[in-house]
Amino acid sequence: MDLNSEKREPGRRRRIWLAPLLLLFGSAFALFLLTFLVDSGGDLSALSLIYNPDPQVAHDAISNAGEIVAGVLGIAITVVAIVVELASNRYTHRVTELFVQEPINFAVTGFFVVTAIQAIAVGLSFSDGSTVPAHEPTLGMMVALGMLLLCLLLLLPYFAFVFDFLNPVNILDRIRRHTMKAILRGTSTSARQREAVRGVEQIADVGLNAMEHKDKGISMASVDVLKAMVVDYANLRGDLDGPWFRVEGELAHNPDFVSMSEQVLDAVSDRKIWFEMKILRKYQTLYNEALNRMRDINYLIAINTRHLAEHALRLRHEELLQLVVKFFNTYLRATINARDVRTAYNVLHQYRRLAERALEEGRPETCVEIAQYFKYYGLVGFNAKLPFVLETAAYDLCELNEIAFQKQAPIRSELLQIFLEVDKESEGEVQELSLRGVRKAQVKLASYYLAYGDEPAAREIFRDMERERRDRLASIRDELLGVRTSEFWEISDRGVNFDFIPEEQKEHLLEFFSWFVDLAPPQLETVRESLVEVGRYTLPPGHLPPAG
Repeated sequence: MDLNSEKREPGRRRRIWLAPLLLLFGSAFALFLLTFLVDSGGDLSALSLIYNPDPQVAHDAISNAGEIVAGVLGIAITVVAIVVELASNRYTHRVTELFVQEPINFAVTGFFVVTAIQAIAVGLSFSDGSTVPAHEPTLGMMVALGMLLLCLLLLLPYFAFVFDFLNPVNILDRIRRHTMKAILRGTSTSARQREAVRGVEQIADVGLNAMEHKDKGISMASVDVLKAMVVDYANLRGDLDGPWFRVEGELAHNPDFVSMSEQVLDAVSDRKIWFEMKILRKYQTLYNEALNRMRDINYLIAINTRHLAEHALRLRHEELLQLVVKFFNTYLRATINARDVRTAYNVLHQYRRLAERALEEGRPETCVEIAQYFKYYGLVGFNAKLPFVLETAAYDLCELNEIAFQKQAPIRSELLQIFLEVDKESEGEVQELSLRGVRKAQVKLASYYLAYGDEPAAREIFRDMERERRDRLASIRDELLGVRTSEFWEISDRGVNFDFIPEEQKEHLLEFFSWFVDLAPPQLETVRESLVEVGRYTLPPGHLPPAG
């Protein structure tokens, strides 16, 4: 469960209930005392009239109390009914159900009703002695007036509670907590599964409806709550019995499972991942809806999906990890089909970070698997005439190779081979630009290897590039030498310039290009400007321009 929300609950209650009550009561009491002192000339003995009032005056006051309470209750119900209905129509019908089930609503409205009954009953119990013995219900009257006072003081705090309750972020959190409790405490397996599915779908509905109204913050909150449900559920899995994990009966007819074959449903049951799959399917729905519309939602879904994979790595939850990898691939496929290059750029970034984390957690095979998918979807984007997708995949593969080298991972050669297979023959001018980006990334990696003393790996890249056109290689070299800053000149989520090479590494870049025969040398001034920060002017043989 979310411990932070539980810790915040007492503070929120004080803010909603106690503070307004004290403020209103203090203000009313101060105003009464001030006017009373002025009217009585400072004679405090007249205060005895409050607890020992004139019978006729008390009867008249208590007779109107019931009407006042009934009127205030009518106003409260009208306002609450309107705002609850509006919230229900805008976000999810579950709002009404949760609101009706909230004990505070019953307590407040019940207190109003009891107060009205008390005031009416006390008013009827007065007697002047003409028919029955004289009776002045002093205690009953004081209780009724005190309850009336509390009803009036409660009105504004109750409205504050209602608006806080209907805050969509709070609604999402309540649905999450209710769902987690239902999973553990349901009356039967089918009932628990039904409540779990209902909770996930309603949270996703809030996100979708908010997206329709362009409430980006609420949509993002629903994405976060869905991730929190997976984390909460991971802590509950050990307490669940075998039937819970079976996809059968009513659950098998859910829209997210009904189209699956029996073999797939059996596999999901055996792997015990239907709940995680249900949430990730909702991620997929939100992701597809946000493509080319609300890219921030796409980015957050990618980030949260990576967090779920990292959580699975920590828990050694192999089935969840494999499921998350499949959904990352699904996101990339949908992104390329929608031709949303900017989203692909950011999703690949999160996917690469997952591969890095897998390497850190001692899962090199997962890192290699993700690298293969990078190559595949890079080429899918390339063939779809989205060259920047391939270029982005190449630079991410370059970074993966560098990290594998730093960690001396046993998969270094496998990653390098995958990287060298990324580039294909160009099919036009746009594709040519993309392949130049791939070659630049490979050149960066070669210079990195040379900078850290791994010449054999750099030679392998050289052999792969040896047949490249020399004019193309020369332009790639000059462009890389000309980049001076590591930050991209526009605002971007990654904030990096793909073509940047550290100054101390550029000397090794020149060494790499010196291996190519018949390659035109760079302009001396370009080289001097590139290496001036580290004070190097000496070039490898064959790279100084001819004298004169």
